[in-house]
Amino acid sequence: MEFLNAAFLGIVEGLTEFLPVSSTGHLILFVDLLKFEGPAGHVFEVVIQLGAILAILVLYWRKFWDVLTHLGTANAQHFVRNIVLAFMPAMVIGFFAHDAIKSYLFNPVCVAWALIVGGIAILVIEKIKPEATITETEDMSAKTALTIGFIQCISMVPGMSRSGATIMGALMCKVARKTAAEFSFFLAIPTMLAATSYDLYKARDTLSADGMDQIAVGFIVSFVVALLVVKWLVRFVQHHGFQPFAWYRIAVGGLILFLANA
Repeated sequence: MEFLNAAFLGIVEGLTEFLPVSSTGHLILFVDLLKFEGPAGHVFEVVIQLGAILAILVLYWRKFWDVLTHLGTANAQHFVRNIVLAFMPAMVIGFFAHDAIKSYLFNPVCVAWALIVGGIAILVIEKIKPEATITETEDMSAKTALTIGFIQCISMVPGMSRSGATIMGALMCKVARKTAAEFSFFLAIPTMLAATSYDLYKARDTLSADGMDQIAVGFIVSFVVALLVVKWLVRFVQHHGFQPFAWYRIAVGGLILFLANA
């Protein structure tokens, strides 16, 4: 049963990591619902996120290879600069706020309210967003990248969604939908690698070989599902926008609050 739960949580992670619905929030909810007892220190939930990140490296390997092999060009330098600048706020703020967030905000009720508030924010932003003028990550100014980076920090509250915050922030900065989604994917790599490394470091005293088979199952499933979701998401948002995800967030958040008070 634990292996089935590990596979199911891998599906949840792969489905939600890059959708604006909060993968962390969904993992908190389903781990609690399933009474899942993985490795100590929430190592399972931390490591399977790397499966989703690996999917981005595989899907966009040509893009990363092109940047790596043309670092002497302005386009490649602007791409790297924008990713680094957008990553820095989360790195600094996350370092100092990590323990408080883990201690006080990682619970279903907080996730529920964050889902609802984030859903309403998506609906509002879809109505008021300015006309897009930026169609490539390389075209962003340093100020735009840094602004999106600060907005990403909102997602430290579980349930707000890292991808949701960065995509909505990018839309408000006049970034096109497809580019906003892809920038969120690219930014996930340093952000999630840093967050995962720090979580593992904090849990170093509880790390052991126990549960590695469960972690492997969750990692592989997360990777495969994320491969499918990322391709689908880019196509979907170009034609339908993000409102469906907003209504989903509001509905799930409301259901959680209803059940919590029932």
